[in-house]
Amino acid sequence: MHALLTHPAIQAVLAPFLLALLTAELLQRLRLSGLAIIAGFGITVFLIGGISYGLHTGAQKIVWLGIAAALLSIPLSLVNWSLWRPVLVVLAASAAVWVAQRVLLQQPTAIALQWAAGCALYTGWIVYWLDDLQDSPVRAASAGMSLALGTSAALLIAGSSLLGKYDLAIGSAAAAYLFIMFVSNSLLPCGRSFTLPLSLVVAVTGCLAVLSVKLPWYTLAPLAVIPLAAKLPVSDRSPVWIQATLLCCAGLLCAAGAAYISWRIHGWAAF
Repeated sequence: MHALLTHPAIQAVLAPFLLALLTAELLQRLRLSGLAIIAGFGITVFLIGGISYGLHTGAQKIVWLGIAAALLSIPLSLVNWSLWRPVLVVLAASAAVWVAQRVLLQQPTAIALQWAAGCALYTGWIVYWLDDLQDSPVRAASAGMSLALGTSAALLIAGSSLLGKYDLAIGSAAAAYLFIMFVSNSLLPCGRSFTLPLSLVVAVTGCLAVLSVKLPWYTLAPLAVIPLAAKLPVSDRSPVWIQATLLCCAGLLCAAGAAYISWRIHGWAAF
């Protein structure tokens, strides 16, 4: 049993997929199906090594950042305020700099400021455009799955195993959420409980990988296009499976571009 639970495919693919599937179904009546994302992420963190109370490393900060984002998303779904989006963008950009703080402090001031600005800009961009999809479950799930899987592939190829598994878990959870809508041809509640933790964790892991494992910064460029690709003119009146297929194809094409760039630079470093 121990060998089974320590297998990467169980930890980062199967376990988060199954738990996200269960969570999305159980919380559907409460309109909190989006919490399937943090459930899938949480089980992977637990299976890999448990939740640490420290904030000494970027990975530890990312775990608590994801939990905080999920908890924050619940009251946000109850209080409708037009300025939530810019506020979340500013908070997310600041969080990205906070997570990367330890690495940034080791750099010369000019370089550290440049990288901090880049991390803030990328994270703010991802959070902004994913938040724009919160009322479109199929588009949000397609973009979220593609973004998480693309980031995971780029990180794993570059040799960032832990962060890559985190993103793979989120991608698996998003796939489970999308799978329910695909087979039932009906929509699940989405909202910020889905988009906020997903966008924040995946964006920040990408930034941290650029700084820590020398993932080329331009690897993030095709990933940044994914939320925009989810806004392609696909009719919302079409069956869910048609919407999901078209939008996933567009998103996964961008994700493949990020994986290819990482492979061209690093080869199969993680394998």
